[in-house]
Amino acid sequence: MYRIKTFFIKLFSWEYWPIWVVYFPTGIYYAYLSVRARSFFFFSASNPSIETGGMFFESKWKIFELLPKSFYPSTIYVAENDSLAFIQERMLEAEIRFPIIAKPDRGERGWAVLKIESVLELEAYRSKVPVPFLIQNYVDHPLEFSIFYFRKPGSSKGKITSVTLKKLLTVTGNGVSTVEELILEKNRSFLQYQQLKKDAKLNLQNILEKGEQLVLVPYGNHVRGAMFLNYQHIIDAKLEAVFDQISKSINGFYFGRFDIRCTSIEDLKEGKNISILELNGAGAEPAHIYDPGFSFFKAQYVIASHYRMMFEAAIANNQSGTAFMSFEAYRSLKKSEKAYKEMVQF
Repeated sequence: MYRIKTFFIKLFSWEYWPIWVVYFPTGIYYAYLSVRARSFFFFSASNPSIETGGMFFESKWKIFELLPKSFYPSTIYVAENDSLAFIQERMLEAEIRFPIIAKPDRGERGWAVLKIESVLELEAYRSKVPVPFLIQNYVDHPLEFSIFYFRKPGSSKGKITSVTLKKLLTVTGNGVSTVEELILEKNRSFLQYQQLKKDAKLNLQNILEKGEQLVLVPYGNHVRGAMFLNYQHIIDAKLEAVFDQISKSINGFYFGRFDIRCTSIEDLKEGKNISILELNGAGAEPAHIYDPGFSFFKAQYVIASHYRMMFEAAIANNQSGTAFMSFEAYRSLKKSEKAYKEMVQF
């Protein structure tokens, strides 16, 4: 019955469809743009300072090195051979304290991201993730947004093309039902049930007080159950001016998505109390399309329009001397990506 219900939830909510199904219709348009660019890998020139333009297997650490330090939480890079004692020393120097967020240096869609509360949990993570990873201070600002930005190379002004509010996966108590029963009541949490059962910190038999909220997954990742809400209505000149300023301070960045936390929409528009959790390049999505009320056909138009923006940035940069990725380089990186992920037991 669990599998049957899962199947029908996904069937009638396109936001849960496999990524290849969602992107298949616009793949025809991408092929057309590739013919015009004379390269299937034109995406690699959209952001010259980011590996592969940010389409896949790019280093998050190298992207953070491009950002002004005041805009992102204290972060360190952990090499595969770093001892636990050395990692703790680095954390102390960087003023990073538990809880922390750990994430592989190269990964996407919330893969192997974990909130860690103690040294013991960090040691366990290290054993499961024997590849370079990042450690960040956990940012507890109340609002989490994804903001997509595009600026034509050579232009002084860009535009925000997508704003998404991320609502973390939570359940609300009624004073009677267990956490497990509450999870199984709602489709969004139901789909995460098998994964949530593996969380040793989650007491599934606990009964929450009426109105009490429990965050089940502390990350704003769609694949981990977060709800994405279309917040295009907050786009205005003030917001675009803030992200013009941030983006122009990042050398070689023109097209991508900021995943941020902030204290309020008012502060966001003033450029205050903003923390950039990640900056994603060509492989980023305009996340507002995953709003439960957004139609599949409208999403196709939005995806195609972003392909067009990526194409414009890539062609302009190519004409200025940025080469497109070769097939050999693409194949080599894909092999490296596969080997990298096979090493992680998460």
